[in-house]
Amino acid sequence: MTLLAHRKVLAAEVRHHKPFDFYLLFVTLLLVLLGTVMVFSSSAISAAERFQDSYYFLKRELIYVSAGLLLMFLVKRIPYRLWWKAVYPLLGVSFVLMLSTHFLGGGGVNGAARWIRLGGFSFQPAELTKLALVIFMAYVLAKKQERIRDFVKGFLPVISVAGVFILLTLAQRDLGGAAVIAAIVAMMLFVAGTRIAFLGGILLASLPVLYQAVFSVEFRRRRILAFLDPWRYQLDSGFQIIQSFVAFQSGGLTGVGLGEGKQKLFYLPEAHTDFIFSVIGEELGLLGVLAVVTLFTFFVFRGFMITLKSRDLFGLYLSFGITALIGLQAFVNMAVVMGLFPTKGLVLPFLSYGGTALLVDLIAVGILLNISTDTEGET
Repeated sequence: MTLLAHRKVLAAEVRHHKPFDFYLLFVTLLLVLLGTVMVFSSSAISAAERFQDSYYFLKRELIYVSAGLLLMFLVKRIPYRLWWKAVYPLLGVSFVLMLSTHFLGGGGVNGAARWIRLGGFSFQPAELTKLALVIFMAYVLAKKQERIRDFVKGFLPVISVAGVFILLTLAQRDLGGAAVIAAIVAMMLFVAGTRIAFLGGILLASLPVLYQAVFSVEFRRRRILAFLDPWRYQLDSGFQIIQSFVAFQSGGLTGVGLGEGKQKLFYLPEAHTDFIFSVIGEELGLLGVLAVVTLFTFFVFRGFMITLKSRDLFGLYLSFGITALIGLQAFVNMAVVMGLFPTKGLVLPFLSYGGTALLVDLIAVGILLNISTDTEGET
């Protein structure tokens, strides 16, 4: 081998083993740190009342954070192309776990059975399903890139698999989770170049199902009515969103101070989970809200930069799907707590209390960080 050829080989190896995206890691750690602080601030009083231990939720959150960060750094070292081989085992495990919620689950709201409870901890299979479907979509779109504009050979098989998991999610009475899965699938198909007519046709065909899912279920119908006029239902389904409005209004520009919020004192339901963004608005004010929005915007920007620089189609679709999944859930949650969308029961990634979502999101970031080590040029 000539000296020039040897240098080219070394240069190729350096390119393929460049450092991971430090900025993506940094913004993720900032969000996790802020989430840990806000979980304690929003849950200490209720934890003392319910469990006689104001640190109850904080201690569990620290366990989830430690496990999640460990998994993130471990997954970061796994070449992302190996997930290509794990697609169908992941889907199979997700399918079994989703079915298991109807036998081992319980404890949900409005009759929902979304959790598998083991000892003092619970696991929500729908969170794993979201990531498994993103990996599946990346695999299929990369493998069938040339046939994705063919309805029978390309589009229909993908939609059929995704549809099974959407129906399983709906069976858990999780309309918000099903909507997120459907949106991510549609976004990935759109990026892959599928025909708009196919996506439009599926959307039109699903409208009767969506209407039935919303208006045939009493608590969902009340949520829609409360979204349209929360003050008319202020003692019922509109109570939570009104308390969220009060939290944001009380916060003003700079907030009432960390730990000084009043809405978490049994006024705002789910203050440390679905509505933690409201607590941020009250205690850290508009500046805190804008900081969170900026952090998520930067996260999405870094994720899409990795997508644009990906060396192969699998890395491209996988990085896009992960970024879109986390970004979309963050956008929907923030929109819900500000009254822009009906209440859906989605957590705010990295910030809300909840073990399964945090673990899966940090695993997803680990995959994204690994993809960033194998990209063209600087990200």
